[in-house]
Amino acid sequence: MNRIPFLKMHGLGNDFVVIDRRSGPARGLTLDARQIRRISDRRLGVGCDQFILIDPAEGDPLAAGGADAVMRIHNADGGEVEACGNATRCVGFLLMAETGLARATIATAAGHLLASADSEGTAAGLITVDMGPARLDWQQIPLSGPADTLHLDGVSEGPLTDPVAVNVGNPHVVFFVDDAEAVDLERLGPPLEHHPAFPRRTNVEVAHRIGPDRIRMRVWERGVGITAACGTGACAAAIAAIRRGLTGRTVQVVLDGGPLSITWTDDNRVLMSGPVATSFEGTLDPSLLA
Repeated sequence: MNRIPFLKMHGLGNDFVVIDRRSGPARGLTLDARQIRRISDRRLGVGCDQFILIDPAEGDPLAAGGADAVMRIHNADGGEVEACGNATRCVGFLLMAETGLARATIATAAGHLLASADSEGTAAGLITVDMGPARLDWQQIPLSGPADTLHLDGVSEGPLTDPVAVNVGNPHVVFFVDDAEAVDLERLGPPLEHHPAFPRRTNVEVAHRIGPDRIRMRVWERGVGITAACGTGACAAAIAAIRRGLTGRTVQVVLDGGPLSITWTDDNRVLMSGPVATSFEGTLDPSLLA
């Protein structure tokens, strides 16, 4: 079996194994959830929060309407998910570096996402992605029944109460607290991820305001656990802060791995800007694919 090349990339420590199936030894590669879990394992495999596959746009139903490539996203537990903001910025960076252009359209299960860079952006690894519209209706989250997503009754765990529900391509529940650092997210995250209000499970954020248009956020990612950063989580927390009147429409969200800038435009587009980096490249040993 050919050794399969991969890249290890990250956005503020939210890290990814990226395999390009558009050409070369990885073309036509198929992987099941067990293999993805093995590769994602930090002790036995490469290790990552999310496992990313880049596919050719031609003939792919996700790319209908035009795209430069298709991105498929799996959490470390092997489950496929709709969106990952930091991974979208990483893949956008790769596509722009490949073409020399300052824009790239990426087809995902959450829709077509536009990545872009200013004149210095690609060289500096600073990438913006338009995550599309914020989805705020209970059916769009989705929730198991009608509810006010700005003050979500019935969803609480220990000291975490009165959350905001948001979908930015995937579901999130955001709790505002006095001190996000003091929250035992490792204990409180799992029951909230699996709360019956969320039929597809949910990502969990805790946040507090640290200044004008600036919030501190920590995240428990669905199917992963605590991560250093989460792009869609930062978007969700910013939208929740804006809806609660805590900030203006451009918010700096400070995560464990560093800051992301989030803008929620008047026409309901969510723009996320921040750095991406490549840690290393390598090839997968065939034993990981057995």
